[in-house]
Amino acid sequence: MRGGRTRGLFAPKLADGQRVDVEGLVLKLRVNPRSRRVSVRIDARTGEAVASAPSLRRLPDALAFARSRRDWLAGRLERRAAAPSLADGGAIHLFGTPYRLAPDGRRPRLEGGVIRGCGAGEVDAQLVARCVRQQALEVYRQRTDIHCARLGARRPKVSLSDPRSRWGSCTVAPDGSGSIRISWRLALAPFRVADYVVAHECAHLLEGNHGPRFWALVAELVGDPTPQRAWLRREGPSLQGFARR
Repeated sequence: MRGGRTRGLFAPKLADGQRVDVEGLVLKLRVNPRSRRVSVRIDARTGEAVASAPSLRRLPDALAFARSRRDWLAGRLERRAAAPSLADGGAIHLFGTPYRLAPDGRRPRLEGGVIRGCGAGEVDAQLVARCVRQQALEVYRQRTDIHCARLGARRPKVSLSDPRSRWGSCTVAPDGSGSIRISWRLALAPFRVADYVVAHECAHLLEGNHGPRFWALVAELVGDPTPQRAWLRREGPSLQGFARR
């Protein structure tokens, strides 16, 4: 989220990397010379609230903007904290289907509605994540085949990613071959949400922009994507906190 310029007579002296308290919310200040405006966000890797400015001189502006958006930041942090809790006998949802966690060894696998082998005695978050990634890649490849067949597009290479802000990406080579990368964390979202992102990237195999023709292709594959896009804006932060090292 971006903001404009504010000015005060007695702007506080601030530093890059400094953490300040904003009504009980810890905020990290960052200088990003590549940016043109002040902005606020939740760091997908660390889970921190961050206010950025293009220069040290603009850090007070970033702080002022963060104060004005304090409730928005708090809401994003709350949703991120709602990441699935991992405990023996607990459950997570894969593409909308619940799976109970059974830490009975070190080889993660799905058996019916159970994720087994996700730890020895207690749940190992990284072993759960490994199982989620395996299932994610399988489903993404299946959905890519289906969407590309409908579009008449050449089937791309499909791989997993774990970006901080983008859910997917698509690259098309000069020879017409393509590759798409989808965040494995979308396996924790409802199926229709994950499928929308796969369809979105498949549509980019034919249309490299976000113009009317592109959105017409997306609608052809998944219908109106507005609900899925809204879900990602609202609930996406909760996926970013899952099994972070």
